[in-house]
Amino acid sequence: MGPRLLLVPLGCLALLLLPPPGAAEFSPSLDSDFTFTLPAGRKECFYQPMRKEASLELEYQVLDGAGLDVDFHLLSPKGETLVFDERKSDGVHTVETEDGDYMFCFDNTFSTISEKVIFFELILDNMGEDGQDEEDWKKYVTGTDLLDMKLEDILESINSVKARLSKSVQIQTLLRAFEARDRNIQESNFDRVNFWSMVNLGVMVVVSAVQVYMLKSLFEDKRKSRT
Repeated sequence: MGPRLLLVPLGCLALLLLPPPGAAEFSPSLDSDFTFTLPAGRKECFYQPMRKEASLELEYQVLDGAGLDVDFHLLSPKGETLVFDERKSDGVHTVETEDGDYMFCFDNTFSTISEKVIFFELILDNMGEDGQDEEDWKKYVTGTDLLDMKLEDILESINSVKARLSKSVQIQTLLRAFEARDRNIQESNFDRVNFWSMVNLGVMVVVSAVQVYMLKSLFEDKRKSRT
C-alpha cells in the first residue's frame, strides 16, 4: 500500500478517521513535500498511512499570510493527539509509528480575513522497502566470491550515496521554502513602506499649503481705505 495524501475540508471532520478510497497519493518516493493555500477560517487535514516500527518526520512552515502563524495537530491512528502547536510559524516533529493512518491538520480558524500559504515535507523511514531491494539484488548477482568487493559492501555504498542525496534534496527544498517566506516578508515590507511614504508626502503637501496660506494672510492689508 503506497503512501497516500488526503485533503479534508473542515465541514467533513466527522469522516477524519476513515479516509475514503480514491484519495490523491504521494509519489512512491519516501520524501514528499506539498505547498497549499489555507483560507481564513478553515481547517485542512491530511492522512499518511504508516507501518509498524517506521518513522514519520514532518516539517512545516508558514510562507505567507498575516502573522505567519497556524495551529498544527498530529493524531495517531487511534485518534490520540501526539503533537499540538498553537499559532506557530514553523515546526519539526518526528514520531515512531504503528500500523494505521496518521492524520495531521493545519488550522486557520482563528483568522477571519487572512489566508495562509503553508509548506510541509514528509520524510518516511524504515518503510520496509530496503529489504526488498536487497533481495532483488541477490536474484541477479551471482558469483560474489569472485569479486574483490562483497555484495554487502556494494549495497552499503549505494545506500550511503542514496541517503546523502536524499539529505541534499531535503536541504534544498527547505532552503527554497525559507527563500519564499523571506521574499513574501520583503514584498510586504516594501508595500508598507510605499504606503506610509505616500501618507507622509500627502501630509507634507497639506502642511506646506497651510503655511503658505498663513504667511500670506499675515501680510495682507485688511484696513479699508476711507474717502
